[in-house]
Amino acid sequence: MFLRIDKLGLELPPSKFDPAAAAAVQELMGGRFGEMSTLNNYLHQSTSMRAKKQLGPFYELVASITAEEVGHVEAVAAGINALLDQAPDDSDPEAAPFEDNETNRINQHFIMGGPGHLVANSQGAPWSGDYVFNSGNLVMDLLHNFFLETGARSHKARVYEMTSNETART
Repeated sequence: MFLRIDKLGLELPPSKFDPAAAAAVQELMGGRFGEMSTLNNYLHQSTSMRAKKQLGPFYELVASITAEEVGHVEAVAAGINALLDQAPDDSDPEAAPFEDNETNRINQHFIMGGPGHLVANSQGAPWSGDYVFNSGNLVMDLLHNFFLETGARSHKARVYEMTSNETART
């Protein structure tokens, strides 16, 4: 069970429209090492864990991280949405707002999600349940989670290096 408080766990700095930064941060949402993967790994590992009473502290750890990951998904989504907040709307265009864009990665993103995040990676490929690892073996699951968290940290550092946008770097 989750208790939701209508407040982000962090305060995002004011942002300006930056579709290239949004496209980079999108990887942190729906990429293999993104927050959707992390959330669903912990969620399904905790809900299917056998012998929860015997494994008490380990179950509590995995279940509590699940709740934390919900907040991470919400924070990343808020960041992407803030970076796309002033995107052109769906009315008839009077100009080509992305014509001078340095990257084509935003095209699929904007077409599919408009001025908001996608449950997809930075290239627009949908997030996949194939990214979820749930072996039923606590040690294997924890080792996989270490690998997942290490990959996520590496990707966050790379996204940080791709942009100077303060909102994207938060």
